[in-house]
Amino acid sequence: MKLVHITTAYDDYLNRMYEKNTELINKSYKEQKVFLDYDCFGWADFWSNALEPLGYQVLDITLNAEQMQRQWALENDVSNPESIKLEEIVLKQLNDFQPEILWYDHHDPNLLKEIRSQIPSINLVLGWSGSAIPQTSIWKDIDLILSCAPESVEKLKTLGFNATHLHHGFEPRINNRLKEVPKTIDFSFIGQIVRASEFHLYRDYILEKLAKETHIQIYTSSANLNEFANMKTFIWIKIYEIFHKLNKMGISRSQLEKIPVFKKVSQFPSKPILPVNKKLIPFLKPAVFGLEMYQTILDSKITLNIHADSSPTHASNMRLFETTGVGTCLLTDWKENLSELFEIDREVVTYKSVDECIEKAKWLLEHPQEREIIAKAGKARTLKDHTFAQRAIQLDEIIRKAFST
Repeated sequence: MKLVHITTAYDDYLNRMYEKNTELINKSYKEQKVFLDYDCFGWADFWSNALEPLGYQVLDITLNAEQMQRQWALENDVSNPESIKLEEIVLKQLNDFQPEILWYDHHDPNLLKEIRSQIPSINLVLGWSGSAIPQTSIWKDIDLILSCAPESVEKLKTLGFNATHLHHGFEPRINNRLKEVPKTIDFSFIGQIVRASEFHLYRDYILEKLAKETHIQIYTSSANLNEFANMKTFIWIKIYEIFHKLNKMGISRSQLEKIPVFKKVSQFPSKPILPVNKKLIPFLKPAVFGLEMYQTILDSKITLNIHADSSPTHASNMRLFETTGVGTCLLTDWKENLSELFEIDREVVTYKSVDECIEKAKWLLEHPQEREIIAKAGKARTLKDHTFAQRAIQLDEIIRKAFST
């Protein structure tokens, strides 16, 4: 079967890769793709590598990898390759490939509609959602939504959509691309800190407490947000407060909304919060991606995992398998299904409160032999049970079941 997987990468990551590797833009499409796949950002070529032994032909498309996509257009005699819309390039790639299955890991409903209308070979459309379900209209045009988060699967089903669970996994080839060197980072956290409901408010809270009590190093895209970003939000906070104060004083909303800035804040669902916690700013380091991220995990004695607020009950994120997969001790928030994935306190270490997290982090640093035993056991478990090869078998079963119903 032919499967096409359409996704996007962080713009920050793509910009960095092409800035660091200036010769890359002059390479062929295949050379650029091989280079980016080797760096292991996101899912890279993990799914195609795992599915092809099962009889699939897989085309991976990173829609917003503009230089690479325009190079494909140039090599395939597409008119105006330098100016054509990226979405048009995708449609031409699909027309050439003629897939039977579309895995649409993107949230543009218009492109999905165009694909479904222009590529009649597609018989099954898969979607993807993490624990925070994107607010988008695409779900009604998707046959089956895959999600790593059981909470999301249940919520999507209650909304009337067809959804099923599929865990993240680890790609063992990563380990051959990393350098085994003495660990120089005691305690690391790698991930986003989005200060909004359903995202990372608890993560923000726990990191603030940890920063006071431990030597945790926090690698996050929030480090790129400067004081200007905080100041801009601070101004909107003050406007929001003034609007509601004047309204309480008796000035009607309709009168206040005649002023453009008041009309804007009147539509805010709640008072804005600063995008970056000021207390965390001294501890933030620039985000790391791809092999640099995996190397940072490997260089850490302990890596911390904190699920998003949208995962209150189940362990589901990528860091579970990325950390254990490279062989670093994982300290993660306890979830009710975690024991189905790892043996707690033998393969991973868990915490149920910030105080317990601090206590266990300190204990692990003070007991290197025990910490390394846990790290090795976690790695062995992931390489045995949680690789993309195993997930591909599950995905194949899901796909075959979908075709048979």
